[in-house]
Amino acid sequence: MKHLIAPSMLASDFGNLKSDIEMVNNSESDWFHLDVMDGVFVPNISFGIPVIKSISQYTSKPLDVHLMIVNPDIYINEFKKAGANILTVHYEACDHLHRTVQAVKEQDMKAGIAINPHTSAHLLTDVLKDINLVCIMSVNPGFGGQKFIENTYSKIATLKHLREHTKSNFLIEVDGGVNTQNAEKLIQCGADVLVAGNSVFKSKNPTETIKTLKHI
Repeated sequence: MKHLIAPSMLASDFGNLKSDIEMVNNSESDWFHLDVMDGVFVPNISFGIPVIKSISQYTSKPLDVHLMIVNPDIYINEFKKAGANILTVHYEACDHLHRTVQAVKEQDMKAGIAINPHTSAHLLTDVLKDINLVCIMSVNPGFGGQKFIENTYSKIATLKHLREHTKSNFLIEVDGGVNTQNAEKLIQCGADVLVAGNSVFKSKNPTETIKTLKHI
C-alpha cells in the first residue's frame, strides 16, 4: 500500500480556513487530520465539535480526528455526527480502552489509539487486533512545531513487528515533526500514514510539499 498523507489542520490559517480546506481537497493528500485539545489532557486548546462539523461540510476526503482530551467516551457519538471517519483516542486517557474502541466502531468509525512518546508500543498488544490505526506521537502532544523525537523510528519498527506477530491489520501513523527530510526514513521503518502540519502549511507551496511527501 502506498503511504498516506494527512495534513494537520492545526497548522492551517484559521482566518482563511476554507481556502486551506480547498487546497487540501485539491492536493494529493489522503485525509484531513484534526487535532482536538481540551487544555486538560494537553496544555493547549484547539478546536472542537462545531468547527469539525463546519469543516466536514467542505471536505471531500476522510476526517482523521485525533482526540487529545480526557473522558473521550462521552463525546464519541458527537464526533460521529460532526463528520469524523476515523476517531483516535489516547491510550493514556482511557481507563477501559477496549470498551472505548468498541464504542467507536459501533458508531461506524474506524478506531485509532494514540500513544505519547513515553508510552511503550507493547502496551497495546492486547487490543491490536481490534483497532484500525495506531498513532505514534513523535513530539509531546499539545503544540505544533516541536522537534521530532528520534526514538520514533524504533517505535515504528516495534509496532510493525507486533503487527506481524499478532496478525493484525492496523495502520501505523506518525504525528509530529514530520517533514520532507525525515519522511523517507519513517516510511522505510514502516509508517503508513504521515501527519504533516507546519511542514505543509508553513511552506512556500503547500500543494507541492504534499506532493513531495506523497511521492517519497
